[in-house]
Amino acid sequence: MATTPDIENEPSPDREFNEEPAAEQPKARVGWQYTLSQVRRDPTAMSGLVVIGVATLVAVVSFVDGVLFAYLAGFGAFASLGVEQYAIAEALWVSPIAETGAPILRPPAFLTNELYPGEPGTLAHPLGTDHRGRDLLVRLFYGTRIAITVGIVSTGLAMVLGMVVGSVAGYYGGLVDDALMRGAETLYAIPFLVLVIVFMVAFGRNLTFAMIGVGVATIPTFARLIRSRVLSVREEEYVDAARAAGVRDRNIIMRHVIPNSFAPVLVQATLQVGVSILIVAGLSFLGYGAQPPTPSWGQMLSNSRDYMLPNPWFSIWPGLAILATVVGFNLLGDGLRDALDPRINN
Repeated sequence: MATTPDIENEPSPDREFNEEPAAEQPKARVGWQYTLSQVRRDPTAMSGLVVIGVATLVAVVSFVDGVLFAYLAGFGAFASLGVEQYAIAEALWVSPIAETGAPILRPPAFLTNELYPGEPGTLAHPLGTDHRGRDLLVRLFYGTRIAITVGIVSTGLAMVLGMVVGSVAGYYGGLVDDALMRGAETLYAIPFLVLVIVFMVAFGRNLTFAMIGVGVATIPTFARLIRSRVLSVREEEYVDAARAAGVRDRNIIMRHVIPNSFAPVLVQATLQVGVSILIVAGLSFLGYGAQPPTPSWGQMLSNSRDYMLPNPWFSIWPGLAILATVVGFNLLGDGLRDALDPRINN
């Protein structure tokens, strides 16, 4: 007896085609998402990011409300002050003349009578006091605000101006390249600190001109870096296609040349923030950076010179703050360099 085939149980060609596993698409190794994923996997970069995040948080909070740090530092004399008396409290913290009434050169809280023969430390001043009785923790927090601002502003100024000079010089070449890069090399030939100090003597010895001076002196570094990238990017096919389509040179530079040359500039900018912090701290130590009564790490180191041997904590805390912040930016820069380097990620 003939049987009819079971059509329902037979696999159809369409069903077999639909059940085939889809080919796994390769993940793109470009873009900000991929770069961030690489940074998250790098413990070195994450360590630097944690240090930078803590320093930035301290800087932002100290900028918004300094009264918070008076309570954190345990200022007993200021415990009853209200927010309306913030200006009076701040003047007492940072003024080189006004005294807080606290014992001068008090050691940190962990130095007890057994460890320190003089007056013991107290939790009211966890890191001790300076030669005028001012709490070192509060001044260290305020110095963080100065350091982060100086590093970001001076590096941002140098990066923007350097990218403009380098990209224009590399894209057009010829006389434009010669004129711009010879000027940058002339600026580069002058010793860095000499150039910044001359700039501040000419325009003013304050923190604003210190940031501008450091930024101007760093322009050749970014200009030379991005020019070397633009020289190769301008020969790419997509740039030729944009020219053939009639796109203006300005739009080509802004939309195609600079974005595709930005990776090494970002790495250099991250490293340069730490260098700028270190340079401005050195200028403050020499008296050319932040001026009293503004507290800064370099100024704290300068004030501690006469008390360094009998009272080493006076110089240890700002020194550690500078070290930790600079190392944090360097670690992040190394992580970004590894994440953006195609030879490492292939």
